[in-house]
Amino acid sequence: MRLQIKNVTFSYNKTPVLDHINFSLGDRKILAIVGPNGSGKSTLLKCIDQTLKPQKGSILLDNQDIMRLKTEEVAKKLGYVPQSNGRSFPATVFDSILMGRKPYIKWAPTTNDLKIVANVIEKLGLQQLALRDINELSGGQKQKVIIGRSLAQEPSILLLDEPTSNLDLKHQLEVLTLIKEQTKEKVSAIIAIHDLNLALRYCDKIVMLDKGTVFASGNMDVLTAENIESVYGVKVKLIMDSNRFFVIPEETNGD
Repeated sequence: MRLQIKNVTFSYNKTPVLDHINFSLGDRKILAIVGPNGSGKSTLLKCIDQTLKPQKGSILLDNQDIMRLKTEEVAKKLGYVPQSNGRSFPATVFDSILMGRKPYIKWAPTTNDLKIVANVIEKLGLQQLALRDINELSGGQKQKVIIGRSLAQEPSILLLDEPTSNLDLKHQLEVLTLIKEQTKEKVSAIIAIHDLNLALRYCDKIVMLDKGTVFASGNMDVLTAENIESVYGVKVKLIMDSNRFFVIPEETNGD
């Protein structure tokens, strides 16, 4: 399934945040959205998810304008995982993931709905936690549940806003490996992420935002030292180890 973002423009109270954003994403790919704080990453994801309505532009999924679809229809195509916001409403892991079936449920969950949730729980290795309150879980476990809720929607594309924020190194790798595994099956993913090294390791394409505009986009080779310095104002070196590039900031002298 192909996603196309065409000339998407958005402002908060006449303050420009996104200016004519263009990019596309194909099947079973992970696209990283990177850029400094305030560059528009979260706003862009919310526009794609239709949480926010762009003032201009179009968002096409297999040439269908999703801005003309009902909320329930969008939820069947796009799974949105917001930034972690601390405590959640008390609910078991099973019930939290079942909430992802809301676009499909009319009166009560069907046997098929319950089966899908059980399969997601098994896929994420959460069987032993299924009846635990989500607020009793560790940060990494809770993030898996939130991603599981989106997977239960059976979307074509996952939208993830800083899915590794506030996680330790082990859980960062677990969560991104989980997302990578899902894209091998049937979904694509767009991830707003700060860590450029994690982006290099797990993503296939990249969009670099700078002050609400696309500075560069394409395959991961656009993440050059020159582009990083232009967007972030930081000198870096890119080194290769074990056939993988790493971004290493150069030391700077403080004033």
